Amino acid sequence: FQLVQNLTIATGMPMPKIYIIESPALNAFATGRDPKHAAIAVTRGLLQRLEKRELEGVLAHELSHIKNFDTRLMTIIVVLVGMVALLTDFAWRASLFGDRDRENRGNGVFAIIGVVLIVLAPIIANIIKLAVSRQREYLADASAAYITRYPQGLIDALTKIASDHQPLETANTATAHLFISNPLKDRKQKLAGLFSTHPPVEERIARLRAM
Repeated sequence: FQLVQNLTIATGMPMPKIYIIESPALNAFATGRDPKHAAIAVTRGLLQRLEKRELEGVLAHELSHIKNFDTRLMTIIVVLVGMVALLTDFAWRASLFGDRDRENRGNGVFAIIGVVLIVLAPIIANIIKLAVSRQREYLADASAAYITRYPQGLIDALTKIASDHQPLETANTATAHLFISNPLKDRKQKLAGLFSTHPPVEERIARLRAM
């Protein structure tokens, strides 16, 4: 793509591999451990329905994720969250099959506190992961506006993407945070703000307008 090539020249980045997802949905994502080993995937629907300046904004957003090492960061966070889940599961099983005489030693309160921590720890870890994901989206938006010098292009793209209700069938909850917009749109996931992989589009647009 000429657009991607122009953007990589402007940012001094190596050219990533480009893939097309055969889907009418409007979405895109970037992946790769560093700029030298990166790829960008865009849906067929995105290529067909976005104008040139809008597509440029989306591609700049994805290049920003690569430049900011967001895939590596989120991989590390996912691993840490998984470790927390494993450790709490181990602690839970240990509490169930451990020394049952501890209940006779006046440690009932501590046992209750331990159970609460075991239940809450993975939830809190996941909330932190999702919060980081949302902040990286804001950063990628700002970086894209800086690269293109035209925030309106990304604003118009986000508006079109938000109005599209076609889910991306190949996406799942494990990969949803990679996309420019939540790809699981019509799967009846009424997530609260704390559990959302992406910030509200309205807030993203407001921040871009303020630039």
